[in-house]
Amino acid sequence: MNVQIHAKDITLQANTRAHIEAAIESFKKFSLDITTVNVNLKAEKKGVEIEFDIHIAHSQPVVINQADNDLDVAIDLAIERASKALRRLHDKVISHKATSIKDVGIIED
Repeated sequence: MNVQIHAKDITLQANTRAHIEAAIESFKKFSLDITTVNVNLKAEKKGVEIEFDIHIAHSQPVVINQADNDLDVAIDLAIERASKALRRLHDKVISHKATSIKDVGIIED
């Protein structure tokens, strides 16, 4: 998994970077083939904006945008929303692989 964290007009502290990287590592629990995660942080007029761009093999990318006045709050909300989106995608993939009508055998009396 390729991880890139970019900060524009924000000084990113080591503990904040470690928090983001730990959250990205926790995305592995969904058993999706995540190829790339791009995290963009930028300062806005009224706070900060964070964007998670998560590329998954054989699926559309998941893009999460979150803005808030506080950097830590924005990061936590974006991580929560990304986890929810990945969990839903995981559930969709798992339920899609359920037993199909082709796999059901014919019952003879």
